[in-house]
Amino acid sequence: MAPGTPDWLLERIILRELPPEALSAARARLEREPGGAARLARLEADSRQTLARHPPAEVAAEVARRERESQGRTETVRRGNSQGWHGLSLSVPVAASLALLFMSAPEEQPEPSNSPVPLIVMLDTVRIKGGPRLRVHRQGAGEPELLGEQARARSGDVLQLSYVSGGSRHGVVVSVDGRGAVTLHHPSTLSGSTELGPGEAVPLTHAYELDDAPDFERFLFVTSDAPLEVASVLEAARALARRPTDARTLPLPLPDTLGQTSFTLEKVR
Repeated sequence: MAPGTPDWLLERIILRELPPEALSAARARLEREPGGAARLARLEADSRQTLARHPPAEVAAEVARRERESQGRTETVRRGNSQGWHGLSLSVPVAASLALLFMSAPEEQPEPSNSPVPLIVMLDTVRIKGGPRLRVHRQGAGEPELLGEQARARSGDVLQLSYVSGGSRHGVVVSVDGRGAVTLHHPSTLSGSTELGPGEAVPLTHAYELDDAPDFERFLFVTSDAPLEVASVLEAARALARRPTDARTLPLPLPDTLGQTSFTLEKVR
């Protein structure tokens, strides 16, 4: 049996973050699941309670305080010319986002891109920031270009994929494109080890050149603390690829015990 709708997708349904077609498909899938509507209602209620417990003014004051402390620690390190300090601090973008955290409720209609960030989105962003994730660089004549989520890419672009394990011991990286093709990136073979290296941004052994498949190229990173069966991940990717609308946004049909994150490029001509 396919796993139920994951919590992160429920959050995006509440916030209407998905494209219209994907949102309709996700809602239809949820309605077919036993207890799906009840899960959605519980998550909406939890979000409202969290908003009630944390007034916007309190959140803004706390973020400002942490940012002042962060800047003070950074200045102290600079004065001391220290090379080994690894203290925890909030980056400016994260602090700014947190300051706007509770200004709009999850059940409101979507707002312009400069509108405040709701609680659920920011919690998901913070969780992803410290967890497993992919990084994609585009190679060219100069320095490699770090690409952002939904960056534009073209046929012939040469990409270097890297992963951050986020503490996970094993992982598989696959990609799905707008033509429904599936490619295995890590490990490089079905029988290869799924073990992940530690540290920040471990590059894969081979660069990847985009073909002329239309619409999108989506890279998916499946993680676990135990060795993964590469063939099962590939089969899940092929099943998702057969549904082009879902392949752009939905997770792989794998057990909820496995972690998943993805990185999508928009293909242009």
